[in-house]
Amino acid sequence: MTQEEFEHIAPELRDAMLSIGRNFFGNDADAEDVAQEGMLSLLRYVESMDAGKKHHGLAIRIAKHCCMDMVRKRKRATVVSIDSVNTPPGSLVGSSPHEELEAMEIRRAMTEAIDHLKPSERRLFELRQISGSSLDEIAAQTGIAKPSIKSMLSAARKKVLEELKLKMKSEK
Repeated sequence: MTQEEFEHIAPELRDAMLSIGRNFFGNDADAEDVAQEGMLSLLRYVESMDAGKKHHGLAIRIAKHCCMDMVRKRKRATVVSIDSVNTPPGSLVGSSPHEELEAMEIRRAMTEAIDHLKPSERRLFELRQISGSSLDEIAAQTGIAKPSIKSMLSAARKKVLEELKLKMKSEK
């Protein structure tokens, strides 16, 4: 396929990728990232693509892979950012080694519980609970209505709490 032929089908493929990104992440910003990454991936293989075939299925598959790659990158980044915020051992005034170990276990359990959230829930949870963003800031950033944000945050908190309860029960 030539570059010119690809340019004719590119808008349709990009729209399909945007749709996959919106469905997966629940916001336009991440959907744009998915579409951009996906189109870059397709551009690498333009010359080896057949001009007569439909490439909609390929675009969808690439978009799904881009979504999963973004989730994996965020998980790694979140673990690093949460760990970098944690206080180093021995830094809590008047705390015993046992108290420090308990605090470290609680942080680890919390990180694991957050990891079990869906990407859209996780993003809202992190914006509100970790970054401390207000509902207005979250609404402006995500394009989600405040009542929807409230209900999604409530559901996310309940899931995190249930995960923590299960973790505590299994450790006893």
